[in-house]
Amino acid sequence: MNELDRARSIELPAPERDRALVAFDQQIERWGITLPDVEPLVLDFGLGKFDSIGLIEVWIANEIQAGYCGKYLYVADGQTCPLHHHRNKHETFFLLKGRLRVNYGEQNRTLRAGDVLTVTPPIAHSFCGIGPALLLELSQPCLIDDNYFSDIRIPIGGNFKKKS
Repeated sequence: MNELDRARSIELPAPERDRALVAFDQQIERWGITLPDVEPLVLDFGLGKFDSIGLIEVWIANEIQAGYCGKYLYVADGQTCPLHHHRNKHETFFLLKGRLRVNYGEQNRTLRAGDVLTVTPPIAHSFCGIGPALLLELSQPCLIDDNYFSDIRIPIGGNFKKKS
């Protein structure tokens, strides 16, 4: 199973997924942005609280052998990507649209369109939309088991213990 398929295990179920995608598509159209023609991931992280904890990802590439990943990350107003860290993955975020409240280690900051944030392992990070926000992530490959979530209820990642 590839990494994208593994990520789909924490995706929002239909019909909520469809509702989220309609709102996402409308916002992207208002911004006048063209995204790659790929099926977005609508993640609620298995918590069932998409409006407050979730995001939509559009994967451009996850080239494990070549050593790079690129994806768009979208959060709605007040929606949070949960606190997590990576042991290996180095990321650079470029905020295209909107504003984000970012928790990065001991720092809390606000990113605005045009801002860049480099995220180095193993610093914990999360972000929340101040209004809708779209960022571009350029990083090392996305490996699901290199995501370590602070909320142990999230049923995926390196610190998730499968029940036997």
